[in-house]
Amino acid sequence: MNSNVLIAYFSRAGENYRNGKLVTLTVGNTEIAARKIAAMTGADLFKIDPLHQYSKNYRVCTEEAKQELQSNARPGLKQYLDSIDSFNTIILAYPNWWNTMPMPVWTFLEHYDFSDKVILPLCTHEGSAMGRSLSDIRKLCPRAELKPGLAIRGGEVEQADKRIRDWLEDAGLI
Repeated sequence: MNSNVLIAYFSRAGENYRNGKLVTLTVGNTEIAARKIAAMTGADLFKIDPLHQYSKNYRVCTEEAKQELQSNARPGLKQYLDSIDSFNTIILAYPNWWNTMPMPVWTFLEHYDFSDKVILPLCTHEGSAMGRSLSDIRKLCPRAELKPGLAIRGGEVEQADKRIRDWLEDAGLI
């Protein structure tokens, strides 16, 4: 059990691109990956859940996300952890939206002090890998140690157990 590890994730169900076509997901790709990590590590899960829910319609959601990014928005979250002090490592899981993290992830990162914490980023995507999210995390958490990230195509997340396990082993978490 890794009680000093937190998996903080943002994920969106509904209409998503997967393997080049629109499909409706009951569980978002990133949440699937986060659950796999929790099962492998025993780490705590925390869902980064915005107050305003994004549209289930893919095209509408991408426009909402684009407007938030362009306005540098910090959407409020439904809940916050009292503290992250007891966690040494934060696995930060998110989809690639407009070449970076969704803005609720920015809200989460700015809400806490990540000094001397280890951040392991995991990004689901459909071809754009991690985009510029690593440099954005570095800017938001300059005193954290940013470890190598893992980018997984959303359409491959169900079959990504070995890649996730190898990444966690490289990070010394399993």
